[in-house]
Amino acid sequence: MSDAPRLPTGAQPDPDNPDWFSWGDFPRGSFASRTGRLLFRPDGPGRAVCRMFPDQSHLNMGGSIHGGAVMSFIDMSLFAGGRCAGMAEGHYVTLDCSTRFIARGRVGLPLDAHVRLIRQTRGGLVFLAGHCEQDGSPCYDFTGTLKKVAIREENGR
Repeated sequence: MSDAPRLPTGAQPDPDNPDWFSWGDFPRGSFASRTGRLLFRPDGPGRAVCRMFPDQSHLNMGGSIHGGAVMSFIDMSLFAGGRCAGMAEGHYVTLDCSTRFIARGRVGLPLDAHVRLIRQTRGGLVFLAGHCEQDGSPCYDFTGTLKKVAIREENGR
């Protein structure tokens, strides 16, 4: 078995962020593009870190990062972070994702999701957990379960 880090399919070293990987910019107009560039990297056996850069477009009416933006970032981090943490290659869907809001997220500071691979089953279930922090302080924590599925056919079935 290789000690080389596992990376999500299509990941490349990010040209603007040394030591990080990304998929580049998401297609314009896609839902994923609303998060902005997603960065990720392995962080030791069974662990990974994912990063987004919250901006004004991610704010709620109260001046904090919108909960929907946070949860979208966490969901994307389950996939990218899970793969960097050792999750088997394949096509997955989210079965559940639970988020606790510990402190307000702020614009202008990177938001890092620290992802841990808890367990993978032979049946294709992947259990993950982690927390998000800004400037070293936790602001959200999360758990999630992914399920490996066959790649969707062209007709959507």
